[in-house]
Amino acid sequence: MSLDLDGVAAFLRSRDVPVAGPLTSELVSGGRSNLTYAVTDGLHRWIVRRPPLTGLTPSAHDVAREWRVAQALQYSPVPVPAAVALCEDTSWIGAPFAVSAFITGLVVRTRAQLDTYTDRELEACVTELVRVLADLHSLDVAEVGLSGLGRPDGFLERQVRLWWRQWTEVKSRDLADATRLHARLVAALPAGPAHIGVVHGDFRIDNTLLDLADISKVLAVVDWELATVGDTLTDIALMCVYRQPQLDPILALDAAWASDRLPGADAIAEAYARRRGVSLDDWPFYLALANFKLAVIAQGISYRAADATSAQAEQAVPELLAAGLRALA
Repeated sequence: MSLDLDGVAAFLRSRDVPVAGPLTSELVSGGRSNLTYAVTDGLHRWIVRRPPLTGLTPSAHDVAREWRVAQALQYSPVPVPAAVALCEDTSWIGAPFAVSAFITGLVVRTRAQLDTYTDRELEACVTELVRVLADLHSLDVAEVGLSGLGRPDGFLERQVRLWWRQWTEVKSRDLADATRLHARLVAALPAGPAHIGVVHGDFRIDNTLLDLADISKVLAVVDWELATVGDTLTDIALMCVYRQPQLDPILALDAAWASDRLPGADAIAEAYARRRGVSLDDWPFYLALANFKLAVIAQGISYRAADATSAQAEQAVPELLAAGLRALA
């Protein structure tokens, strides 16, 4: 998965970004998300993000969106990498790309990585993750310049409709629990005012950079490609639902965030509610919606790639649907 380094260097120079010499790069992460490269000229280091080479879904691989969110949050309480430059002109490397500052930090993806930390350290880490998410949701959307990022009116109703439509497009078979869960979500839509704010859309431990010397310090929140302005409780609900064992087959690894050494979903939700001073009266709806969303994501993995890994992801679907129904029972 090579990157056109000459094109990147030429673009950076056109934006008056100092480039000291020829660029070299290393693929940091690839796959279903945007491709991430660590790029250096021997003196400076950057992160370059571009859409994947195949299977492009524009709404899910929007490097411009994530760059603009990070730029808007530069001076907020939410730590993000410094935004350097955005290229939406595909003539430079054949695709849009975004450049941000390189941050030396720890990405915790697997349960094995947790083995070197004490339970107290892990609890402190989760407490900090909850704080960061609560601070994000407490931002004044207009003040940080993100009012046009999404359509908050009718957000939850559109979410239910969106994920049902996605299900009908990727399902391999009809599942009664999917139909039943969708119907109950429609019936359980909260009547009260929504909790509107900036939504990350995919918040968990492995979408942050942690301090190498202190896992309880979040240096930056990354992967903003799904960010929007909407109901913030959908963010914390998905963060909690990700704590289930079904995250393993979806990510195709022993996911750190599914570890039983971390605080449970209920404790996370309660800590968040205390931090923000919000009510969780409609929490069953949000949990059910998050389970349905994750079930559709798992099914979509199988739909797009028929291999052993995708088959394992599809096996998680029935339990996620059942968990959504239990939340609304």
